[in-house]
Amino acid sequence: MLVPFKWMKDYIDTDLSAQELADKMVMIGNGVEDVYDLGKDIDKVVVGKIVKIEKHPDADKLQICQLDVGQEELVQIVTGATNVFEGALVPVALHGSTLPNGMKIKKGKLRGVASNGMLCSGEELCLKESDYPGAEVYGILILKEEYAPGTDMKEVLMLDDSVIEFEILSNRPDCLSVLGLAREASSALDTPIHIPVPDFKENSEDINDYVKVSVMAPDLCPRYLAKAIKNVKIAPSPEWMKRRLKAAGVRPINNIVDITNFVMLETGQPMHAFDYRDIRGHEIIVRRAQEGEKLVTLDGKERVFNDKALLIADGQGAIGIAGIMGGENSEIKDTTTTVVFESAKFMYGNIRQTARALGMSTEASMRYSKGVDEVNSEYAVMRACQLVEMLGAGEVIGGTIDFCSSDLNDRVIRVKAQRVNELLGTDIPVETMVKCLERVFIKTVVEGD
Repeated sequence: MLVPFKWMKDYIDTDLSAQELADKMVMIGNGVEDVYDLGKDIDKVVVGKIVKIEKHPDADKLQICQLDVGQEELVQIVTGATNVFEGALVPVALHGSTLPNGMKIKKGKLRGVASNGMLCSGEELCLKESDYPGAEVYGILILKEEYAPGTDMKEVLMLDDSVIEFEILSNRPDCLSVLGLAREASSALDTPIHIPVPDFKENSEDINDYVKVSVMAPDLCPRYLAKAIKNVKIAPSPEWMKRRLKAAGVRPINNIVDITNFVMLETGQPMHAFDYRDIRGHEIIVRRAQEGEKLVTLDGKERVFNDKALLIADGQGAIGIAGIMGGENSEIKDTTTTVVFESAKFMYGNIRQTARALGMSTEASMRYSKGVDEVNSEYAVMRACQLVEMLGAGEVIGGTIDFCSSDLNDRVIRVKAQRVNELLGTDIPVETMVKCLERVFIKTVVEGD
């Protein structure tokens, strides 16, 4: 799992570097594959504001640009680009800089005029359109947002972070999330963890007036929660959310879809969002598939199911494969105005079996195949609603649909301290045992020995 270091630091306070934290995590049993510096291949490339442009005296196709790059004096750079203009913000590779393609930039002269660097195109920065709007346009990359001259382009391109790649074993599904690994880090460093507390306003309406949920296969779906959002405003997510998603290897799409992906990565609980208009009969039915039943999924492919697959359906047919991928017929669109969030516990054996049969592997199916916690399902959907309010993406409709056949009471394990020491060959005081257990978020009570 890819965990952006800055995202981890949203929940724990540490002065350690990403590598130092990774070393600490290894010492308490967490596998670490690697630590990546996202911006390691780019150096001394900054935002420059073009203050003045003049024609080159000896070359019709060259222009002389005077740029503010946050230094005391303007920097002069000669360019052959035709799309630059005074006032434009552009990437500037200064003298001694390195570009992602390995090119080293040095000052020199072009047709007798000093040029102290280079203006960069999206291609020279190895960018695609999905990385930055306009990156594949011919010419110099023109920045869309306002940045102070001299701002490091790593910050603009969301490369000012490190990513720790963790190896998560099958017995630790709780670590398939940033919060899960932050709990591990909190324990390793013996430092407090700041877990977000979902807090948001609901309107006076009732979700039950909007949608009905029927779980026809409780053995495969012991818990299913739904929340509804109205007056949805589909828009790009804020920069902080896009930074977190991109660093974790997830492409930002729009605020609603990004919220579900953000919550999945943060909490480990996969979520899905349905366009309410496309839930025919306004009823969600969790049921086994009929033999040979079909659905076109979000990736545009038609899937054919056997009768062991678990589907999310409405009154007329399937709208999603439980725990794997939603259907194209209920996806979030630019015109979506009302959304139904799904957060559920699906049995890992069934999801694993269905994913293999269909040849599908998604972030959601990977987590469900290892097992998710039905208690966490509620936290995740509430966190999603909080983010909707934070982003101004819509209005949360009152009430929660919560089908639950699981026992959510705390599980109690009674063990004698003396027996623990006998097994470990140690002499650990009871008080120390309590502290160790509580550091890994296991509530502990002492009764005698």
